[in-house]
Amino acid sequence: MIDLSTLTAYIAVVLGFVFIPGPATLLTVARATSSGTKVGIATGAGIAAGDVVHTVMAMVGISAIIATSAALFSIVKYIGAAYLVYLGIRAIIEKTPANPAAGALAISAGKAFRQAVLTEVLNPKTALFFLAFLPQFVRPENGSVMLQLTILGVIFVMLGLLSTVVFAVSAGRLGTFLRRNPRVLKWQGKIVGGIYCALGVRLAMQQR
Repeated sequence: MIDLSTLTAYIAVVLGFVFIPGPATLLTVARATSSGTKVGIATGAGIAAGDVVHTVMAMVGISAIIATSAALFSIVKYIGAAYLVYLGIRAIIEKTPANPAAGALAISAGKAFRQAVLTEVLNPKTALFFLAFLPQFVRPENGSVMLQLTILGVIFVMLGLLSTVVFAVSAGRLGTFLRRNPRVLKWQGKIVGGIYCALGVRLAMQQR
């Protein structure tokens, strides 16, 4: 099982990820602002469903690599570290639209859910993120790697869903706040980017 210190650190980092406005948050806010809270929640549920798929894929691939090859694990580790640093730099330098609902069209909750699932599942960046992020909190000496990955994945999905529901319910006020305070969106990229870069460095230094 996952030790308490590792689990606490993981939950703290994930909470930071999911509650700092990012792509999933902006998509949810855009849907909720243009089509209502129900559609926003459906979008968040679709994103969560897509993350379940990525979690399963990561579980299969990571557990196999950790179990069979130290060399392959090191390769994946360094690729993952480099990718996290790349994401961090991109998040720091990229500009985020000041109006997250700009250009959004009203759609049904069902369609919003399907679109969110498809968008999330077909996003290679999300797949690479899961492959890079989850191994940092896996400790082979703590028992079944598959069980640890399952727990970590479920926690990530549930906290992500919680955050998107909160943002969907608060979309009206949040959307107005973000439009009136573009500096919030500007600085959130730098904050998220710094977290990504720090995680990348931590991953590169981690021993198998």
